[in-house]
Amino acid sequence: MRATRVQGLAIGALVIPLLVLLQACATAPEVSSPPAAAEQPPVAVKKREPIGELDLNLPQSGDEACNCAPQPGIDRNFLDKGFSRLAAGDYREAVNYFRRYQRLESSPVVNWEASIAVAYVKMLPQSPYYNWRAAHESYLRLMREQPSGVALHENIVLLREALAILIDLHVQINDLQSENATLGEDLEKREEALRRLRELMLGQKAVSP
Repeated sequence: MRATRVQGLAIGALVIPLLVLLQACATAPEVSSPPAAAEQPPVAVKKREPIGELDLNLPQSGDEACNCAPQPGIDRNFLDKGFSRLAAGDYREAVNYFRRYQRLESSPVVNWEASIAVAYVKMLPQSPYYNWRAAHESYLRLMREQPSGVALHENIVLLREALAILIDLHVQINDLQSENATLGEDLEKREEALRRLRELMLGQKAVSP
């Protein structure tokens, strides 16, 4: 019971900020351009000597160094609608949109993005599709098949990272529950052995002269 309560609190602490972020991305208003400022007379600027290009020699991570090309011709309208329903807690409708996106925009990238989104929904305990073991298996398979050299939807990248954290959390909780079950069985065996030992001692006292 305590492990389940800790599991719910930990998952909620991770999922709620992510859903808020998805909602913000789905409903972000367009920023209007500021009115043009009144023309000012040109200001004389002293000519400066050109500065050579600075070489900061910064390390590049795998994602930053990747020359990812956007996917032409992919309509992510259904994917975005799925994110909106996911943020609203309508998990059935979110999965319906993700699967429609997968059917109508057939490509390896679309199939991978939709599969990650559905796997994430399966990881949420409040979802009607909750099955963390199935989500775990899907995640391992998808990470072996992740397309390279392409630009994924930014929300899919967030779900992928959150899914990895949730899977690790579930695995740790499952291990702790297994250890608790083993300890409980050992405790029951020890209590049974002590009970028999007491009965044996009481029996010996009863027959002693």
